[in-house]
Amino acid sequence: MKITKLSILVIGSMLLTFASCSEKTKKMEEKPIAEKMEPKAPTYDPSDAASVLAAIEFAQGGWGDLWNKKDVAYTYDYRYPDGKADVSLERYIFNTEASFGNYTQHDINAMPGAKGDVMQYFDGTSTIAMLGDKKIEDPQAMAVSEFLRRANYFWFVMPYKLNDAGTIAKSLGKEAYNGISYDKVEVTYDAAVTGKEQNDTYILYVNPDTKMIDRFFFSLPFLGVNVPAIVANYEYEDIDGQKIATKRRYFMPNEKGEYGKTPNIVQTLTNIKFNNGFTKDNLMKL
Repeated sequence: MKITKLSILVIGSMLLTFASCSEKTKKMEEKPIAEKMEPKAPTYDPSDAASVLAAIEFAQGGWGDLWNKKDVAYTYDYRYPDGKADVSLERYIFNTEASFGNYTQHDINAMPGAKGDVMQYFDGTSTIAMLGDKKIEDPQAMAVSEFLRRANYFWFVMPYKLNDAGTIAKSLGKEAYNGISYDKVEVTYDAAVTGKEQNDTYILYVNPDTKMIDRFFFSLPFLGVNVPAIVANYEYEDIDGQKIATKRRYFMPNEKGEYGKTPNIVQTLTNIKFNNGFTKDNLMKL
């Protein structure tokens, strides 16, 4: 099962499944946080997938805490082993899911080969994109811009989307990896909720001590990868009480189903800052 570099653009296609699910079920603005209270850790029962997903959300810092931070900005580096990269300034507003990206380097997904910075803005409803001071009209470039704005945002809030309505989750027991006995949970989505015939499937490796997702496998039916075969390994940092996956390594199987030691993609998040005072009027201002 070989996944080529041409496929890597759609590595985040799973995010569209989640985004579709969340749009039909749990919009972020429907979960206002009344007041800050000392939260209580949920019960963690490895045999109960729902309790594991709740524990993951709590361990990340909690959706209520993230909501109260209102927005975020960070530098995003999406890089191949050969040095090619997309490097962007990312900004999101949590209550509208607005997503802005300004690419100062774009060798891979965001108009590779074009001269000048690429700017993309999704306001929660529609997307616009600019190359330098010119509005992008090309349908393919706009489709990619739409995809990246939703996908990049989703990656950032993924742990809080796992409990959306339509989730089908089940425990798969334990499996050892790198000296840790992980609790495994399979997550997919109800087609009646997502409106898709085929939904992506994820095998989460949850650290029983930290309640964090250190590793997961996922499928890409869009590419004909109908079993969870792509691997993601995550490393976290605590940023103002939120556990953020600041280092993400992705491994693609070759024709024999084997994985190399070098990741096919490395994503790095730096300079993360919350509560920037972003609004729909100033999110695009540099």
